[in-house]
Amino acid sequence: MTQGSGKSTLEPSRAMLEACDVHTYYGDSHVLQGVSLKVERGSITALLGRNGVGKTTLLHSIIGFVPPRKGKIVLKGADITCRPAYQIARMGIGLVPQGRRVFPSLNVKENLQIAARSPQQNPIHAWNLKTIFGLFPRLGERSHQGASKLSGGEQEMLATGRALMGHPECLLMDEPTEGLAPIIVQELGRLIERLKGLHLSILLVEQNLAFALKHADYVYIMSKGKIVYHSTPDEIRENADIRSRYLGV
Repeated sequence: MTQGSGKSTLEPSRAMLEACDVHTYYGDSHVLQGVSLKVERGSITALLGRNGVGKTTLLHSIIGFVPPRKGKIVLKGADITCRPAYQIARMGIGLVPQGRRVFPSLNVKENLQIAARSPQQNPIHAWNLKTIFGLFPRLGERSHQGASKLSGGEQEMLATGRALMGHPECLLMDEPTEGLAPIIVQELGRLIERLKGLHLSILLVEQNLAFALKHADYVYIMSKGKIVYHSTPDEIRENADIRSRYLGV
């Protein structure tokens, strides 16, 4: 694994989430081959790479959909590697999945209510219908509209709001800008910065390099199931060889 020349700001004592030498398989296919990364408390960490290199698989390993066969995943100092997904969610991780995956037969309000739960202890922010609609006024205006009738940007808002209703401390966002118009991407960027301001930790999987580098505090690049480079966004901007080799830009 190649690291940028600058000093990492990642310190074990500040880690909200940590993947340690994670190996994950789909059947006999060895998808993640020793992945390690950290997400600091209250930071935005981006995970970049071409399609099919294992980024979504890492998120699914963290949330408990596809548990690793080797290695461990630690949240706030607690090993969550082999816990079921519902327990991991209760411990403070929320997922905004790729493709939004809202419930099309339910309206906006019902999509949010189905994910609502009481926080285990003092939440970093009180999420309920009122606060979600305050964050996303358009969802409030469309609260009784079917989720399938929303635009792509509105569905992304709904998927994010649904994840927040579980009171996460760490939010996993999988390709949130995919298929969105540039003006909606800008709005999404403001949202992510606002969530960071509320002290959420965010692991952001993205194909949009400019978006990721603008908003991330630290960046990892994945290739063929391994972390091959990690550094600050500025170092990646300045490293044309790394961008060309692993990101195709």
